[in-house]
Amino acid sequence: MQSKNTAESKVTQRVIKKYPNRRLYDTDTSSYITLSEVKQLVMDSEPFVVRDAKTGEDLTRSILLQIILEEEANGSPMFTAPVLASVIRFYGHAMQGFMGKYLEKNIQTLSDINAKFGEQSKGFTPEMWSQFSALQSPALQGMMGGNLEQAQNMFAQMQEQMQKQTDQMLGAFGIKR
Repeated sequence: MQSKNTAESKVTQRVIKKYPNRRLYDTDTSSYITLSEVKQLVMDSEPFVVRDAKTGEDLTRSILLQIILEEEANGSPMFTAPVLASVIRFYGHAMQGFMGKYLEKNIQTLSDINAKFGEQSKGFTPEMWSQFSALQSPALQGMMGGNLEQAQNMFAQMQEQMQKQTDQMLGAFGIKR
C-alpha cells in the first residue's frame, strides 16, 4: 500500500492539449491558454507536457521552440545568426549528441549561478549594484573560461578515443595508417 507522504510528494505534471486549430487547452484549469501563458509556466518552473489532442504525441519541444522563436523575434535576440548557424551545423554531425549535453550542462550552470546570486544579492544597495556591474564581465568570463577549458579537454579526449576506435577497426580489417 502506498503511503500518504509518497502520494503527496509525487510531482504532478500539467497536461496541455494542442488541437488541430492550433489552440492550447490546459486540462488543469479547463480553459484555453495562449503561448505567452505557456511561457509563464516555464518561467514559474511549472512541470507540464503538451500533447496532440488527437494522437497524444508529445509536442512539448515544438511548443518550447515556438516560444523561443517569438522571443527571438521580439526585443533583443539572445542568439546571433552565427551562433544559430553553428548550432544547425551540428545536426547530423557526430558531435550532435555531445553538443546537446554540453549546452544543457552550461545552461544549468548559469541557472545555478543565477539562483545563488539571487539569494546573495537580496540586500544589495545601489552602490553595491554599481560595483557589481563593473566586475560582472570579468567574473563571468572567468567562470565561462573554466567551462570552455573543460569542454576543450572533453573534446580532445573524445577525438583521441575516436582515433583509437578507428585504428582498432582498421586494424581488424588488416589496414594500418
